[in-house]
Amino acid sequence: MDILENFSLKKYNTFGIEAKAAAFVAVHSVDELRQILQENPTKNKFILGGGSNMLLTQDINALVIHVDLKGKKIVKEDENHVWVESQAGENWHEFVLWTIHQDFGGLENMSLIPGNVGTTPVQNIGAYGTEIKDTFESCEAMEIATQKMRTFSYSDCNFGYRESIFKQEAKDQYIITSVIFKLTKKNHAINTSYGDILTELAKQNISEPTLKDVSNAVIAIRRSKLPDPKELGNSGSFFKNPIVLKSDFEPIHAKFPEMKFYEVSETEVKVPAGWLIEQAGFKGKRFGDAGIHKNQALVLVNYGNATGQEILTVSKDIQQTVFEKFGIWIEAEVNVI
Repeated sequence: MDILENFSLKKYNTFGIEAKAAAFVAVHSVDELRQILQENPTKNKFILGGGSNMLLTQDINALVIHVDLKGKKIVKEDENHVWVESQAGENWHEFVLWTIHQDFGGLENMSLIPGNVGTTPVQNIGAYGTEIKDTFESCEAMEIATQKMRTFSYSDCNFGYRESIFKQEAKDQYIITSVIFKLTKKNHAINTSYGDILTELAKQNISEPTLKDVSNAVIAIRRSKLPDPKELGNSGSFFKNPIVLKSDFEPIHAKFPEMKFYEVSETEVKVPAGWLIEQAGFKGKRFGDAGIHKNQALVLVNYGNATGQEILTVSKDIQQTVFEKFGIWIEAEVNVI
């Protein structure tokens, strides 16, 4: 393993931001990861996966460890379910397509989400009515301080909306090395109720969709709304959909009756952040090389040479304007570094 100094991270973050790592190393096995941690106990460390959920606003004055562990396998199965393990460095979308090819159900609604498998539990990623927690069985992680391996069960992870133990009390303490998902082998729970999936399936004259059909519909929808990071730098949805107490939402909704919302509990509703941003007038706007995508207001983009600070400034302007207009604060989903 070679540690590279003053290393460009432009190709290692989906925003395509130019930032330098003081030192950089890619690890391809648990043993390599352990070795790097043991040999560099006093260095500051920055753990890098697929680079899809972060905004780099500065150079990284640390040892950047790129987790590039590969491999996937079936670890057990019964008549109805299969438990599949993926190493952390596997591309998420390619892994989803692999499960669909095997006719394993549960991940199809999360097709085309950028990033790697290892970071999916951290954020409890989700799309079109499903989240990682719905199929998550467990994950293996290495404690940075001791290099000891620990298994995190579902209950250990404290999953919430775009939340987990890895963003809270265990933040920066562990590196996830593999994840096990429990998927269906038959009697798949096809979920077409969220978003535009039914509309997309109807366009294709599909009334009884397969896993592949749902995946294809999600891919088509995402491609129509979301730019390919390889062509236009972005990190997918930049903001979380805010969850608001019904008691707070009712007077807001009375003032803006056209505002969309979804009930998430007896006391809370979720409001689409994209709608709020669009109504605040930001959709399609450009500020130098930083901007908001023309088809999806949730997505901030780098048109070429925007700095992380420039994109951050735009995001803060959006937050403040939305709050002033609607009285709702939208939080960033992307990790700002």
